[in-house]
Amino acid sequence: MLFRKNVEPCCSYCAHSSPIDEETVICVKKGVVKSWGKCRRFEYDPLKREPETPSKPVTSGLSEDDFKI
Repeated sequence: MLFRKNVEPCCSYCAHSSPIDEETVICVKKGVVKSWGKCRRFEYDPLKREPETPSKPVTSGLSEDDFKI
């Protein structure tokens, strides 16, 4: 999913931007903009995108006997 072709434009993972803080980025084309902004010059950079962290498995109802073969 990280390298898919149809990505919703977002300045935080555009090739023309660099992060300033969590909410703002500096763009070569537009200057200082919000990280969730977008423009028609968007160029996707997959290395700037952070993958979602996987959820932890639920182990609250399991015992040691459940793991024995």
